[in-house]
Amino acid sequence: MSLIRITAGGFTFIAETQADAPNTVAAFEALLPYRQRLIHVRWSGEGCWIPLGDWQLGVAFENHTSHPSVGDILFYPGGYSETEIIMAYGSCCFSSQMGQLAGNHFLSIVQGKENLRALGQKVLWEGAQDIVFEKA
Repeated sequence: MSLIRITAGGFTFIAETQADAPNTVAAFEALLPYRQRLIHVRWSGEGCWIPLGDWQLGVAFENHTSHPSVGDILFYPGGYSETEIIMAYGSCCFSSQMGQLAGNHFLSIVQGKENLRALGQKVLWEGAQDIVFEKA
């Protein structure tokens, strides 16, 4: 497992890659440093997401779940809804207009988790925030 530094909304987190999603981890690490915008989810509860439209990472489903725990980061490779990355900061059930989805659990925040709710609330009330993923 390797460590990824995530910076968003004035907060810094350290995430650990998940061995059960080797293809997703390898494809994502090839993108680093990766910069995007983080917005609040619409249907999934307490989470933030990065909508990626039709973009493809080139991975299929592996280690997928609909119920991420606080600090879990999922990659949804597309299909029923657009491609996306979702990060849970509280109670979360991964969903879209089409209904419940499952995404590849490929990262887990291991440092800074105490600031996830503050980030989620900032995104909710202040809008989109820049987010950067880079090797730690």
